[in-house]
Amino acid sequence: MDNNNDILYYVVKYSGPFGFIKPWTAVRDGETYSQQFLTPSIIEGIEKKLFPEMLQYNGEIRKILRHRLSYMTIDMQQEQTQARGWEKKDKQRMMTRKMSVLTRGVLLNPVLHLAFKEETDAIKASKQHICLCRNEDMLIPAQDITVMNKSEFDMIDGFELHFGESDDSFMVGFNRFNSAKPMYGRLEISGKPVSGLK
Repeated sequence: MDNNNDILYYVVKYSGPFGFIKPWTAVRDGETYSQQFLTPSIIEGIEKKLFPEMLQYNGEIRKILRHRLSYMTIDMQQEQTQARGWEKKDKQRMMTRKMSVLTRGVLLNPVLHLAFKEETDAIKASKQHICLCRNEDMLIPAQDITVMNKSEFDMIDGFELHFGESDDSFMVGFNRFNSAKPMYGRLEISGKPVSGLK
């Protein structure tokens, strides 16, 4: 067993009914699908929600070592939105906002595994909910914390973005916690990350 495999992860499993992760390239698209992986800024945001003391460290992820995201299927749902700007209608003596309908591919039954390096951090995280980008996309933690090594974590089904720039990485957005610097990662897909409807 190599030294890297000797590291123990304290893993918390989160699950919820649905989730939508807006791709950074889909700001105004009328139809878009949820992103299937979490970017550095999303993981950092989750970490800062779970551990408010981390708010002082911008552009850093200190407690979450790894993550894996899987889901059952993508469901296309329509959502009504309003434009930012107001339109003045003098005859009716009123202000209105234009309405629009967007079609979004939402993850059904997402499952997220977060690996922590400290057991105390995992315990604290296991007592709180998290959100996948939108406040209504809540994931609830399982009660049990699983202890596993790197090889065991690698066997978990799901999508995981390994952060950093390399020959096989791609750009995944701009980091709002780190002066809007470009973010890069290499996507790893393991097992059966999409379980399908039964």
